[in-house]
Amino acid sequence: AVITGSTRKNRVNPDVAKWVLEAMRTRGGANFDLLDIKDFKLPLLGESEDVSPVHAWQAALEQYDGFIFVVAEYNHGLTGALKNALDSANTAWHNKAAGIVSYGSAYGARAAEQLRLVLGELQVADVRTQVLLSLFMDFENFTTFKPQNIHDANLDTMHKQLLAWSGALKPLRD
Repeated sequence: AVITGSTRKNRVNPDVAKWVLEAMRTRGGANFDLLDIKDFKLPLLGESEDVSPVHAWQAALEQYDGFIFVVAEYNHGLTGALKNALDSANTAWHNKAAGIVSYGSAYGARAAEQLRLVLGELQVADVRTQVLLSLFMDFENFTTFKPQNIHDANLDTMHKQLLAWSGALKPLRD
């Protein structure tokens, strides 16, 4: 699944996620769907009596062997919404693989590295190759997503690594 990493109003994250989703579907080898964390309306971890959104989120994640996170960088880190979504589904992540597509003024590299630390604790094997998008070169006026073709090679490699790692980890999930 391709997972959005932002719930902010007027976000560009869904545009990037749809681009990633289309790229993965074109390459094939697995079923790819889009999971928008905003759609799940997750409460802050431990702050709501109603845990049905959390259960729906966990159930959605359980059906996938791997993930691609579309990570926006806010203030040198990943978004609070993504961190909350990760924490809310602790065991649903175990022994799965993940790729990272990030964006920001510094390509989202700091948010991607922070995400790698969290994924390690959640027993997610993140693949090495990532796609780094620049707000200055891949977005028009910081709002209209216009990715450069240079990213195609990293999308290809990340796709191959994600499929291989997801398959290799499958015996641990069974």
